[in-house]
Amino acid sequence: MHLEILTPDKTVFSGKIKSVTLPGTKDPFTILKKHAPIISTLDKGELGLENDQGSYFLYLIGPGIVEARDNKIVVLIEEIKPVEGSAK
Repeated sequence: MHLEILTPDKTVFSGKIKSVTLPGTKDPFTILKKHAPIISTLDKGELGLENDQGSYFLYLIGPGIVEARDNKIVVLIEEIKPVEGSAK
């Protein structure tokens, strides 16, 4: 599965992942391989991703949107900041 995280200024992340957890407007949700197509709004909150090597990273993000289709996920957000010491 491929994830791209984009802000107005740059591409923050582009690579293969196992999962991503996002702060949906109503509730957090996780996208895994073969997820049904979805477009959703995102609130401020925590974005967690597990890369294809099994490492987990946590970010604080601003509002935005996400689209997932055919194992490709695009997250468009206003701001993002890594949480110190979050890589596991």
